[in-house]
Amino acid sequence: MALLLAHLLAFGLVLTALWAPPPALGAMDYAKQSLIGADFQGQDLRGTTFNLTNLREANLSGSDLRGASLFGAKLQDANLRGADLREATLDSSILRRADLRDARLEDAFAFNARFEDVHIAGADFTNVILRKDQLRGLCQRAEGNNPVTGRQTRRTLSCT
Repeated sequence: MALLLAHLLAFGLVLTALWAPPPALGAMDYAKQSLIGADFQGQDLRGTTFNLTNLREANLSGSDLRGASLFGAKLQDANLRGADLREATLDSSILRRADLRDARLEDAFAFNARFEDVHIAGADFTNVILRKDQLRGLCQRAEGNNPVTGRQTRRTLSCT
């Protein structure tokens, strides 16, 4: 009886191992790398570090970047359309001509980020603290509603 029970237990462990999902990978560290034109479209990049990384022309559209750190990242001409940047660190990053349409930036830290000539229709900036000069420029471009949160871009930026 004990032998039968041991075999059943071993068989159960084998079945569990076969059907169990793979373990989650730890957050990646891409700090200080040149990732020009890299394709991260639709990827799970939660908590990933891109500090001081060159992401010019990178495709991050639809990616989950919650809690990611993009401190000082160069995001010129980057595609962040529909990206989830909630609670991400964008401080000191350069987002020149970046596509942030329909992105969620709720609670992101972006006080010293530079937004130049960006596309922000439908972006949600709820609780994002920005410098006044950056806020003025963003308000000039703000339009639309975020497709996930339903919030108006102008309202999330507190544009007057």
